[in-house]
Amino acid sequence: MHAHKKGLRDLRPAGKRVLMRVDFNVPLRDGKVKNDSRITAALPSIRYLLEKGARLVLMSHLGRPKGKPAPEFSLEPVAARLAELLQTPVAFTADCVGPQAEEAARGLADGQVLLLENLRFHPEEEKNDPAFAQRLARLGEMYVNDAFGSAHRAHASTEAVAKLLHPAVAGFLMDQELEYLGRALEQPQRPFVAILGGAKISGKIEVIGALLGRVNRLLIGGAMMFTFLRAQGKATGQSLVEEDHLGTARSLLEQAGARGVDLVLPVDCVVSTATDGSAPGTPVAIDDLRAEQIGVDIGPQSVRLFAEKLRGAKTVFWNGPMGIFEVPDFAAGTTGVARAVADAGASGAVTVVGGGDSVAAVQQSGLAGKFTHLSTGGGASLEFLEGKELPGVAALDEVGG
Repeated sequence: MHAHKKGLRDLRPAGKRVLMRVDFNVPLRDGKVKNDSRITAALPSIRYLLEKGARLVLMSHLGRPKGKPAPEFSLEPVAARLAELLQTPVAFTADCVGPQAEEAARGLADGQVLLLENLRFHPEEEKNDPAFAQRLARLGEMYVNDAFGSAHRAHASTEAVAKLLHPAVAGFLMDQELEYLGRALEQPQRPFVAILGGAKISGKIEVIGALLGRVNRLLIGGAMMFTFLRAQGKATGQSLVEEDHLGTARSLLEQAGARGVDLVLPVDCVVSTATDGSAPGTPVAIDDLRAEQIGVDIGPQSVRLFAEKLRGAKTVFWNGPMGIFEVPDFAAGTTGVARAVADAGASGAVTVVGGGDSVAAVQQSGLAGKFTHLSTGGGASLEFLEGKELPGVAALDEVGG
């Protein structure tokens, strides 16, 4: 899929206004960017275009402002951080469409950059409104999408505008995402091991089903493990169980067996009586979990088991933390698995982490540099692995087209 889309090197951007969709949906605190990893991920594409003499107009969303301006979701602090990282001024407009934005875009010289205000201050963005897309299209002469994290959404800035401006191509980050995820999907080196965590099985039924057709082994942690354990008739105490998905869990366990996939569940977990860390956590064997206890992380024996199951893997895909990793006392399982995946990478495996909390956990563990690829898109990477077409990718120009 990824090989057939045009990329930055297909552009002749000198002296042209390039409208580029980036994912600058970053956490802010006290008017400052708290974590700039999504900004730094877009820098290679931004620098390349500026060096080629493009007049660069960047657009992004931030948070969920519900279709109206909200100062706490302004991208102005992001413009300031981007200027620091690029060591060059970044112009900013108080709206992403309209006369002021058009004037600012037309006023750019070669190698200059402008960041537009939050796209989601307009409800038309998420509605993929054609008229809104036309207003955005007035700001550029060609289009680049480097926001893989938003590629699974058919929004005005990711889909409709890509049909109005040509060439419409993938940025370096988008290209890299499609290459690594595409390889895991289409031609993984084997053994291929996937690790899934997170709270709920319900959001990942399709991806588990899709992975069972591709992987040799599937390791399951996070709170979703308790739905599987309950489906096997085990006691789960007060742990999160999706009662309405016990049948789904049983069916997935059966599918794994029928396909010869080694589906591995934790053998112990850390339990507590409070999920916020106000009560201590203790490791117990799964069979010893008492009625009043809540599972908050996978236990040390499970970490060892998962590490063993990762040994010799040639491709590893990981999505979702192993426990409530935001609470330091309940983060050991996630950190332990991060270390085991990093070790698999050191032994030659291609290691891909699929977005969101898992990437945050890897960065928190200080092991980020030891992974082949950290995906910037949680939902997008899961939908891609399900084999769904991503609207933001489908809208881009085909090679030879």
